[in-house]
Amino acid sequence: MQTQPRLYTDLHGMRARIERIKGNPAVSLTIVAAFLLVGVFVVYPLVKVVLKSLESPDGLGFATYVKIFSGWYMRRALYNTLLVGVLTAVIGVAIGFIFAFTMAKTDVPGKKIINLLAILPVVSPPFVGAVAILLLFGSNGLITTQLLGLYDFRIYGLKGLLLAQVMTFFPIAYLTLRGVLESIGSSLEDAAFDLGASRWEVFSKVTLPLAAPGIASALLVLFIESLADFGNPLVLAGSQFPTLAVQAYLQITGMYDLAGGAALAVALLFPSLIAFVLQKYWLGKKRYVTVTGKPSRNRSMAVSPAMKWTLFGFCVAVSALVLLFYGVIFVGAFSRLWGVDHSFSLRNFEYVFNVGLEAVKDTLLVAVTSTPVSGVLGMVLAFLIVRQRFVGRRTLEFVSMLNYALPGTLVGIGYLLAFHEPPLALTGTLAILVLNFVFRYVPVGMQGGIASLQQIDPAIEEAAIDLGATTARTFRKVTLPLIAPAFFSGLIFAFIRAMTAISSAIFLVSADWQLMTVQILSQVGSGRLGVAAAFSVILIGVIVVAMFVIRWLVSRTLGIRVNVNF
Repeated sequence: MQTQPRLYTDLHGMRARIERIKGNPAVSLTIVAAFLLVGVFVVYPLVKVVLKSLESPDGLGFATYVKIFSGWYMRRALYNTLLVGVLTAVIGVAIGFIFAFTMAKTDVPGKKIINLLAILPVVSPPFVGAVAILLLFGSNGLITTQLLGLYDFRIYGLKGLLLAQVMTFFPIAYLTLRGVLESIGSSLEDAAFDLGASRWEVFSKVTLPLAAPGIASALLVLFIESLADFGNPLVLAGSQFPTLAVQAYLQITGMYDLAGGAALAVALLFPSLIAFVLQKYWLGKKRYVTVTGKPSRNRSMAVSPAMKWTLFGFCVAVSALVLLFYGVIFVGAFSRLWGVDHSFSLRNFEYVFNVGLEAVKDTLLVAVTSTPVSGVLGMVLAFLIVRQRFVGRRTLEFVSMLNYALPGTLVGIGYLLAFHEPPLALTGTLAILVLNFVFRYVPVGMQGGIASLQQIDPAIEEAAIDLGATTARTFRKVTLPLIAPAFFSGLIFAFIRAMTAISSAIFLVSADWQLMTVQILSQVGSGRLGVAAAFSVILIGVIVVAMFVIRWLVSRTLGIRVNVNF
């Protein structure tokens, strides 16, 4: 008897919301504008890449694919890309899980320092690890050449690339899995202990199965990140270990073969898209976490003392390697000539500010311009998806997130093809760089906003509207302050990525607009590792300062205090 009234109330509420949209031109126009924007700047470039890859002298067809992949070199590139993706995912998730388990389930000392070092790669250019590896293990490497005298050692190829990607991406798995493990209630583990189970049995039969969806999700995320990576393969893969992202870039810039480059980029699309759909829509529905209000068992029960210190030693060793990577970047930046003269010098920074100052200014301008647009747009999309009911709402969510799942190489080629002629002739302008970053990284803020809005009772916003506030004013004065942490996180992520991205932006830079990441790769290619290190130090410094500036601005504007949490 109670089901019918409740169903009637829900349907009545849905009709009321639909009528409210119809009667609110601002909301209707915003929905139309959202579809138009994602259609033009997400779907259209993707369609252009696919169509370009199907072009041939005989019309549309698969001739380009047959031609490209008939040679063993490109088939090898496809194999290498998938191989590195799988290995990076497996090893990165294994390291991330050990870190997460140690932080969540043990009482080891120095957690704050280990946590800080573990996530340091997240707030730095993704290929800083590659530069550090060259400084340590390259032809004039500090360890291989100067300490061990291994003059014939070569770091290029699978071993160097895998090391760089694992060190770059394992923090993503760590952050994901730490949240999963900390969310697992202790009641089942306690029950298993009380029934006489050993620590290994509790871990293998209780903890690990409960964390399985999170582990699978982290595996897919790292696989996507590895496929999309461009900077590390360009620096470390070498000609003997081709990868698809680099070959697509070389096919366009070296061979001037747009169709061939597009075909290679589309080849990257399918495994990335499959992994994204599995991670987002299949695993997203699977949750085996139990949370109770009962007090937790002491963390020291999870592992034996010997295992606790073994885990601690492993985390310290990996953290020390991260510290070594960033330490050698810092030392290299202030060395007079890396590999020859390590005396303190500012010559690398003098070179940066004399020759590369325009790249520093351009990068800052692009990041400062794209970050607020990306942050606000992410919150607007989240508001529309969670708080409004309209036809195509789920389609808008999926398409809005699509660019983040696609390899950067594919996105860059898509923008190059889509916006080089009227009516949107944007090639070589600031606008194309800004739009690229906005629509590539808006999904992160949008997902954070969706998660936050789902936890907030819509009655709060409805009360403001009932009192006469417009939807826009309600969003600005009520909704946005309530989701300030998600808004702040979206801004931080958008700024970091705008400062550090390379895979899509490298196709869009021009003589008028340069980026620091492109300059770093250029300096590495020219053998000026000290200058590349100096650029990297400046880049990391700008990001750290910007995080606190953005926090201050968000707190001051919205009147809500948000914290920079490492």
